Amino acid sequence: MRSEIDDSGRLLHTLADFRYELRLFLLFSENAAQEAGLQPQQHQLLLQVAGASHETPVTIAFAAGRLGLKHNSTVELVDRSEREDLIERTADKEDKRRAILRLTRKGRQVLQKLSGEHARELNEMAPRLVRALRRVQVHSGAPAVEVL
Repeated sequence: MRSEIDDSGRLLHTLADFRYELRLFLLFSENAAQEAGLQPQQHQLLLQVAGASHETPVTIAFAAGRLGLKHNSTVELVDRSEREDLIERTADKEDKRRAILRLTRKGRQVLQKLSGEHARELNEMAPRLVRALRRVQVHSGAPAVEVL
């Protein structure tokens, strides 16, 4: 019984540490977006639009799914980003009812700057994140997965 409590306590401590490391990165990301003049969700929208595979039509529905937002909230986010010249909409050639989202030049420039900052921060945080993830694996009994 004592061993189960100890194991449970270690797992909770480990999960708390891992969540803390993730939260530090998210705080960094939110602050970086705001310093670049974007709302954090706008940054995430730009990243999802730019990061979609070439075969994927980047529609409002796609963006909503990737951002975990409702359709109407995504429309508002796209509207705001379009007004700020970060995103443009064009009619889908295959389905005129849908709009395809693309980054504008300004959107690409802002995203490129933020992506460089994020890559540097992740490189710095990577050892702590990897250690925390490995501890979660050990204390949860999950099979070890190699982390590059």
